[in-house]
Amino acid sequence: MATPMEQLLERRRNAKFHLFRDKFSADVRITVGSATCENAAGSEAVRRRFQELLDQHKPKHVVIGNVGCSGKCDMEPVVLIVRPGELPVKYVHMTPERVDEVFAEHVLNGRQVEKYTMRHEAGMPAADRVISVCEGAHCRAQSSEIQKAFRESLAAAGLAEKVVVTPSACQGLCAAGPVAYVYPDDVMYQHVTPEVAARIVNEHLVGDRPCSDHIWQESRVTNRFAPLYSDVYFFGKQLRITLRNCGVIDPESLDEYLAVRGYEAAVTAMTTMTPMDVINAITKSGLRGRGGGGFPTGVKWNFAASQASDTKYIICNADEGDPGAFMDRSTIEGDPHTIVEGMILAGYAIGAKRGFVYIRAEYSLAIKRIEKAIEDARAAGFLGKGIFGTACDFDIEIRLGAGAFVCGEETALIHSIEGERGQPRPRPPYPAVIGLWGKPTVINNVETMANLPAILLDGPEWFASIGTARSKGTKVFALAGKVKNTGLVEVPMGTTLRQVVFDVGGGILNGKRFKAVQTGGPAGGCMPESALDTPVDYDSLMAAGSIMGSGGMIVIDEDSCMVDMARYFLDFTQDESCGKCTPCREGTKRMLEILNRITSGRGVEGDVEKLLRLGDTIKKTSLCGLGQAAPNPVLSTINHFRAEYDAHIREKRCQAGVCTALLSYTIDPEKCVGCGACAKKCPVNCIKGQPKSVYVIDGVRCIRCGNCFKACKFNAVQRK
Repeated sequence: MATPMEQLLERRRNAKFHLFRDKFSADVRITVGSATCENAAGSEAVRRRFQELLDQHKPKHVVIGNVGCSGKCDMEPVVLIVRPGELPVKYVHMTPERVDEVFAEHVLNGRQVEKYTMRHEAGMPAADRVISVCEGAHCRAQSSEIQKAFRESLAAAGLAEKVVVTPSACQGLCAAGPVAYVYPDDVMYQHVTPEVAARIVNEHLVGDRPCSDHIWQESRVTNRFAPLYSDVYFFGKQLRITLRNCGVIDPESLDEYLAVRGYEAAVTAMTTMTPMDVINAITKSGLRGRGGGGFPTGVKWNFAASQASDTKYIICNADEGDPGAFMDRSTIEGDPHTIVEGMILAGYAIGAKRGFVYIRAEYSLAIKRIEKAIEDARAAGFLGKGIFGTACDFDIEIRLGAGAFVCGEETALIHSIEGERGQPRPRPPYPAVIGLWGKPTVINNVETMANLPAILLDGPEWFASIGTARSKGTKVFALAGKVKNTGLVEVPMGTTLRQVVFDVGGGILNGKRFKAVQTGGPAGGCMPESALDTPVDYDSLMAAGSIMGSGGMIVIDEDSCMVDMARYFLDFTQDESCGKCTPCREGTKRMLEILNRITSGRGVEGDVEKLLRLGDTIKKTSLCGLGQAAPNPVLSTINHFRAEYDAHIREKRCQAGVCTALLSYTIDPEKCVGCGACAKKCPVNCIKGQPKSVYVIDGVRCIRCGNCFKACKFNAVQRK
């Protein structure tokens, strides 16, 4: 009888055969981004139009499919077209009208429509090949010289216009470094020097003879962004572990997950490792919980495993409530099977036979895809009784949350699953000892679960080689706000805020000046320009007055008011307070009242000191993490932007021009040309005057909407 691993490998071979026959042997492959954000941008209409044209023209060997979100949110909908022997091309901001042109030119005739490509949008040069040179900590000292050697050799060979050389993030191959990757040839070179770089150009790129003595022969399941050439300037700075399959595979296809070594980690663990071996491997990797607290995953598992109980539970926390955060949603929508496999591994490690995915009800597409993944895994024998043909039992259920932010806290989440009101309880005892229905329970979030299969397949030592001494691996961020490249980014721990904002994010929109970056969601802190070189890891962010949180990162420019920003985030956390403990329920309300007073022009001396005292008390006395972190945006903005608070209180002035109650509008008579544009836009008719004469604003009736300021083309309307 075949072993569980032999059965899995046979299933994988069949999956690859069907995929090659039905998809990868095609002359043209079209993939359309299909996630909540993509669908909102119109991807469903784009796919329908492609399908209509395929039905109409019936070209041979052209296939179309879906993938999850690749993370390039500012350019959606995104369409990838792959033709054998050519670099893949990504088309962005697609519409049904653009589809007609791309289909006629590129799909049918092989001519790229350059004006719609990501390369055109991002200003990237056209090229036949890409060479990415690792610029991680181990390789950084030599990386610049190696890149220079590549460029000089390419110029000498007449290939400077045909090959792009770009730095990449740490590839996690420190023992083999410095490394360089050549695409689309799919060749990774190790121990690269300037001399080896010249050989690669002359022998591989010119002579078509790869330098076999420097080729890295091993394989990894991570960092599968490489085939997406159009992303090289955005994704080249990243290292993808959690998001390794997102935007690459069809999230609703079990075959495609199997083809990328899906469920191999689970079968390996259950047939060759004891539960304690798995716990030890995760402990050795240094993985810390990605849900915000950063507690060591292996330590938490060990607590639960050591409890004597006939029943234990695994919970995947997918209750993502931070404003502007969408890491967990996108991971589930793009690669749901990796969450299922991660839960199987966690269940095996602690001895749990039952797992729950706790996900907010408004994540309809994520729910649909994780439900399908569970159903397909159960049908394949990967869930239920005797999974993978072993003696182990494990199954997964879904529980929908109503969107309460506090239910991201693990004890409140447990109460919600039990049918109780989602409120936290004092700890200890911790859920790993007494959790769901009084049984030992391990709760890990989506990102933590997604890391587990990669750690066991690529090795805990490899994972531990990435990041910093106390923060291992990578972190996914939802990069949003006033930054050019918004979307999902995954970078090695230890990457600086400056690298995330200006290298991966591309800098600030519209040439504005950077002002701050807010990390950690609504309970995080705002970091000023002087903190841009802070490494992104748990301890460094905490020391700088912020937190890692689940991964929200909002970039703020000079047009933003930091007092109003603090008020906005505190308004959110105060509204989401469960009300169980007095410090959070009443303290955040009092802080919000003071902030509302300050931003409306009624602030008084001593208000800032009251905020500091209240914030300190709330942090020290609140029951759960929500209350303990709620004052962070206020305290951090006071610490770094105290002058703005003072201007609001003492001068009744908002430097950024955001707090409308502190603004006043006047018309400069020397600049006014009497066009009347301001008066036409005024909703309360408080601007009086005659054509070709000077107009005047009635300051008493003015509601400070700013329409006149925006309408004036002669800078005559002054805002103070």
